[in-house]
Amino acid sequence: MTVNFPYTLLNRNQLISDMNRLAGNSQSFLFILDFKAEYGYVIEGQNIDNDYIRTNIFDDDKVTKQSCSNTLIWEVFPISKTVYQPKFEFIKSEIHKGNSFLVNLTQPTRIETNLSLEEIYNRSQAKYKLWLRDKFVVISPESFVKITDGTIASYPMKGTIDASIPNSEQLILADAKECAEHATIVDLIRNDLSMVADRVEVKRYRYIEKLTTNKGELLQVSSEIIGNLPTDYAQNLGSILFSILPAGSISGAPKPKTLQLIEACEGYERGFYTGVFGYFDGRNLNSAVMIRFVEQQGNKLIFKSGGGITSKSDLQSEYDELIQKVYVPIY
Repeated sequence: MTVNFPYTLLNRNQLISDMNRLAGNSQSFLFILDFKAEYGYVIEGQNIDNDYIRTNIFDDDKVTKQSCSNTLIWEVFPISKTVYQPKFEFIKSEIHKGNSFLVNLTQPTRIETNLSLEEIYNRSQAKYKLWLRDKFVVISPESFVKITDGTIASYPMKGTIDASIPNSEQLILADAKECAEHATIVDLIRNDLSMVADRVEVKRYRYIEKLTTNKGELLQVSSEIIGNLPTDYAQNLGSILFSILPAGSISGAPKPKTLQLIEACEGYERGFYTGVFGYFDGRNLNSAVMIRFVEQQGNKLIFKSGGGITSKSDLQSEYDELIQKVYVPIY
C-alpha cells in the first residue's frame, strides 16, 4: 500500500539556503538532490524517519548486508538496439561536430524481481545505499565528494569491464576509448573543484576497484582529486555543492552544452537518478552519485543505467555496457 511521503520537496534556492544554514550551525542533515540540481530534500538528522527513508554511507571496510534465504530472481527487459542506435548516433554526430567531448547517455530498463525496493536495500552490499519508501532505491559504488577537515575530494568512476575476462585489468587500463573518457572526466572534475577549492591536484589516477554483483565480478576505474576549501566553507556548503553539480562523471564535458544534448536525446526524465545524496555530520561530509538506481513507477520497477560516449565509442560495446550495469550487488 502506498502511503503519503512526509517530507517536503524543496526547490534549488530552498535547498541551498537550508544546507548553508544547517552546516553553518554545525547541525547534521541528509540531502538528496535530483540530476539537474533543481529540487530535492534536506532533512535534519533527528528528523530522519526509518519508515520512509533509510541510508547507509560506509567506508570500504564497513560494508554490511542483510542475509536472506530467498534466491534472487532478476529479469531484465532493456530497450532494443534499434531504439538505442539513433540516440547513440545523434550523440556521436554532435561529438564529431565539436559540441561535446564526452556525453553520458542513459536509458531506462524495465526489470522484474522477487524483491521489493526495501528488500533490495537490505540485501545489497554497497558503499552507498539509500531507500525512499515507494519511490526508489540506490545501491551506488561511486563517491561524489567527501569533505574532511576542510579538504574536499572527488572520486570520478569511468571504465567498466567484466572481471572474468582474461587480463581484464590490463585490458581496461590500456583501452584507448576508456583512457580518453577517464582523462576527460578527471580534467572536468579538477576544473569543477578549482571553482571552490585551492591547491587542487590529482592524488591517484586510474586505480582499479572490484565490484561483486548478482551477475559476477566487475572492475571499475576511478581517480581521486583533492583540494583545500576556505576556512568558512561550512556556512557556504550548499552553495559549494550546487556550484559543481550536476556531477561531471554522469553528465559529460563541456558540461553546459552536454546537458543540452542529454536533454535532447535521452527521451525520458532522469529525476533523482544520477543526482547526489549525502550526509553532513556537523563537521564532515560524505556523498554519492545516485547510480545503480531502481525506481518504482506504479506497479513497475525501472532500472536506469548508461555510459560515456566519446568519438571512439562503438555502438555494440556501449549498448552492452548499458545492459551490463543493470545489476544489484546481491550475492
